[in-house]
Formats: sequence, structure tokens, C-alpha cells
Amino acid sequence: MQDTLTTLTTRRSCRSYLPDLIPEETLNQILAAGTFAATGMGKQSPIIIAVTDRAVRDKLSKMNAAIMGMDGDPFYGAPEVLVVLANKAVPTYVYDGSLVMGNLMNAAAALGVGSCWIHRAKQEFESDEGKAILKELGIEGDYEGIGHLILGYPAAPAPERAPRKENYIYRI
Repeated sequence: MQDTLTTLTTRRSCRSYLPDLIPEETLNQILAAGTFAATGMGKQSPIIIAVTDRAVRDKLSKMNAAIMGMDGDPFYGAPEVLVVLANKAVPTYVYDGSLVMGNLMNAAAALGVGSCWIHRAKQEFESDEGKAILKELGIEGDYEGIGHLILGYPAAPAPERAPRKENYIYRI
């Protein structure tokens, strides 16, 4: 239990990565953890797309940057990206997908892999280009992008944790 609490309190977003791909076994462990996230009524509305192909990773980065109105790499050079989408037919899909993102981030941290949640997956996969990617993968249905989880080995030490805000917790 202490290992879990340590992971939860020491995980930090990583914004500087080495170019090396993480081993497939490690990636599979992270992905499996995502599939065990709690979902509303056990409906398992999310899906995860694991992107290890550099060309596809770069395409997603370019799409994401265009939504932001920038030219740089919003994926901070991370070599791998996990995209979480969730089925909009399930009322809890946003929460379900968010819990999957949390499980993925914490599993990565527990395995020594850096990660960072990158937004704009919703806009990416609402676009014609994003819909074409899903169609190419054989993904059918009304899915909404919840987030990208960029992954890789950190190129720099994790930042110190920010102090917790006052009045974070209220007790009754």
C-alpha cells in the first residue's frame, strides 16, 4: 500500500523526454492498468489508442499544435502517445475516460516512465482528419477524445511538488 501512496504523491508531469521508446512489456503494463480504471456502472466506455509509430505521433502533434495556434511540438518530444477516447452513448464517458487517464499516469510513474496529460484530443478527433484516423483503425461509434498521455523516459529530473492549496479539504 505504501508504494501506491508514494506513487500518488510523487508523480509529476514530465515535459522533457529522451527519444528512446519504452519497452513493449512496460507499455503493456501501463495499458493494462488503464483498462482497470473504474467506469460508471462498469460500462467500460473508454478505448485507448497506443501510438508508437513516429509518423502517426508526429501527425497527432501537428494536429494538436494547429488547434493551439502554434508551430511547436505540444508533446514535448515524447516518443509515444496514448490517446484515450470514450463512447458518448454512455452518460459517464468523460469521467470514465478521465479515470483511465489517471490510471495510465500513475502506472507510468510506478514504472519509472514520464508522462503528461495533453488536452485537445476532443477537437482533434472531431475533425475530419481525426475521424479518418479512427476509420482507418476500424473504430466505429460516437467517440470523444478525452486526452493524450505522452510517454517516455524523462530527460530531466521531475520538478518539486507545488504546495497544496489551503482549504483543499473540508470535513463535516
